[in-house]
Formats: sequence, structure tokens, C-alpha cells
Amino acid sequence: MKPTLTLCSLLFLACSGASAAEPFLEKQDLFTVGDNPAYNIYHIPGIVVTAKGTVLAWCEARKRPAGVSDWDDIRILLRRSTDDGKTWSAPQSIAEVPGPKRKNPFALRMKNVDPNDVTYNNPVLIADKDGTVHMIFCLEYERCFSQRSEDDGLSWSKPVEITATFEAFKKDYAWKVLATGPNHSIQLRTGRLVVPVWLSTGEGGNAHRPSVTATIYSDDQGKTWKAGEIAVPCTDEWINPNETVAIELNDGRVLLNVRSESKAHRRLVVTSPDGATNWSRPKFDEALLEPICMAGIVRYNHGGKSLILFSNPSHADTQKSGSTARKNVSIKISRDEGQTWPVNKLLEDGPSAYSDLAVTQNGTILCFYGAGSKLSFSGSGLRLARFNLDWLEQP
Repeated sequence: MKPTLTLCSLLFLACSGASAAEPFLEKQDLFTVGDNPAYNIYHIPGIVVTAKGTVLAWCEARKRPAGVSDWDDIRILLRRSTDDGKTWSAPQSIAEVPGPKRKNPFALRMKNVDPNDVTYNNPVLIADKDGTVHMIFCLEYERCFSQRSEDDGLSWSKPVEITATFEAFKKDYAWKVLATGPNHSIQLRTGRLVVPVWLSTGEGGNAHRPSVTATIYSDDQGKTWKAGEIAVPCTDEWINPNETVAIELNDGRVLLNVRSESKAHRRLVVTSPDGATNWSRPKFDEALLEPICMAGIVRYNHGGKSLILFSNPSHADTQKSGSTARKNVSIKISRDEGQTWPVNKLLEDGPSAYSDLAVTQNGTILCFYGAGSKLSFSGSGLRLARFNLDWLEQP
């Protein structure tokens, strides 16, 4: 039997302005291995809500079974929803660079890498407040491109190479491998576009290590891009900082929430006054466990509340023994701009991996993440969860 609201409860809700919405949680699979025989792995999910309210969900579609992984033959697929994520268009490939392509030489040092495979990787989308959708993506972890959509992801401009932007980093770090994001990224209140990036000399494992984290930014609506400063170096304490998400704090600073392979098994956080320079000293957030997996972060600004939401695999094994098993994707709430995380709600009880977060214009929260029946780096597909704040705050 559903509980009923008493007269006193109704009066309290009316006076306090609290929400009386019914908590809800809905899940659906957007990309599932086996649905398309051309792809054996779906990985690197990303999601964003455009200024017009369209929901865009994208991923890397990898053609070979697990084993080749990041250097596989990879395409970037996108699905669109115009009803808050309830129904979706068919997947569309959205990244194509014309002309000759070469395999990154550092990839060819590894076994099972086919020099003929073409790797499109690390897509990042930003919903501009003017209605434009900006997209940054990489080719062979060696070149970077920018393109845009003026019709909410239905069509895309010709990609423009912006690899030269990254040359400025070489004065501080002699990178040979580059990657953006992944996940969605942000536009600041000033209009600046900020995209986290990670850079590697390519000499270590998977040609992705050692690594450092930084940002690139644009002050002219994505027409040109500039390199910021190294935000998190690679040290004995901060080991291989890489896949990073960003959020603008209410005081205007930009906070980076950084994956790393550090022994603390906690997420690294660092702030900047402008998203590019004068980064604070990195520190570990003791409340955010790190199973060495991509995470999601987003601002929730509805009903008079300004919250930060965070998602990643979070389980006791990581805290007790440093386990890096990807399971139990959970959603956390911070009511004080990331200082504390008093709410932690389990979203997926079992194997689950990378995730990204978005909030629709009516306040529905979306988490797009990898899930499956057994532990893996990616899951057997990508699942979308739709829920409201009432579900998230429900004990």
C-alpha cells in the first residue's frame, strides 16, 4: 500500500517548498553487444543535454573482442532523444577524418595491434548555451579534431584539426600520446569552453603511461583552442593521472576530478580560477573511492537547489584492499560544492564500469554507464538510468 500524505505533511510541503514527487528509477540498454554484428565492445559512454533540451548519448564502438582494446578499430556512435531520454534514434557514426591515416607508432610496439585498424577515440561533447554542440575527438591517440553541430546532433561540420594546440604542452611534458576527456565537458559562465586532456610519453603500459592531466580551452566558441597548464603531474604520490571530468563551482572556479593509479585509491581533485592556469595543489578526496575507472560529474540546478552529482564504481573492496574491480556504480550528492558527499546511492548492484551524468531541463537525472553480468573493463553494453532527485535522496 502506498503511503498517504497527512494534512500536516501537505502543509509542511507547501510551506517549505519541498518536492512531493514520487521517486522513480527507470533503466534501458542503449548499446548491447550482439545488436550489431560489426561491434564486439561498447565503451566510453558520454551524455549531455543541449540548450534545446535534446539528449545526446555517445560511445566508442569497438570491432574486435576484448584483448586489443584501446587501439582497436573504433568508431564513435551517437543516439538522440527528444523526450528526456525515454526513446532514442538509431545509432549514427559521427566522426570521419578524410585522407590518409597512420597508426600511432607507440601502438605498433604492442602485440595484437593491426596497423590497418583506424582508432577514433575519446569523444567529448559540450552543449553551448547558444545551442551549438561542440565535439572534440582524437585519431590514433595522436591527432585531435574539433567539429560542431547546429541542429542538436543531426549533422556535423567537417572536422578541423587542432593537434597544434597540444604542441604548447611539450615545453613541460614530451608527450607522444594524447587524449581528450572523455565524457561531456563544460562551458563556463564567461563563455569559455574547457576540455580536460591527458598526455603520455607512451613508454609504459598500453602506451598510455606515464601520464599527466591538463586542459585545453576556447574563448571564441570553439573556433580556436589553446593549451592550459599541467594540472596534475605524474609523481610518486599522484601516479598516472589521466581520464578527467570538470565542473564549474558556484564561486567561478573550475574543479577537475581526476582518475589516477595512486596508492591512495581515492579520486584526485584540483581547482583553477579560470579552468586553465594557476591550478591548486592536487589532493585526494577521501570520500570518493578510486577503482581506476572513469567517473561522471554534473551540476543539478533545479527547485532552488544547486548540487553536484558524482558517479563511479564504489564498493567496500576498494576501500579495504585496494580492489580495482569495476562494480556497483553509485551516485553521490554534494551540497557544499564538493567538500562533502553525504549521500551515496547504489545504482547498479553488480558489474558496472565507466559512467557519465546529465540533467534534463525538467530535472530528470540521467546516468549512462557500462554494465554486464560479469566483471570486465567495459561491461556487455551501455545502460541508461533515468531517475529523479527524490529517488536519489530516498533512504
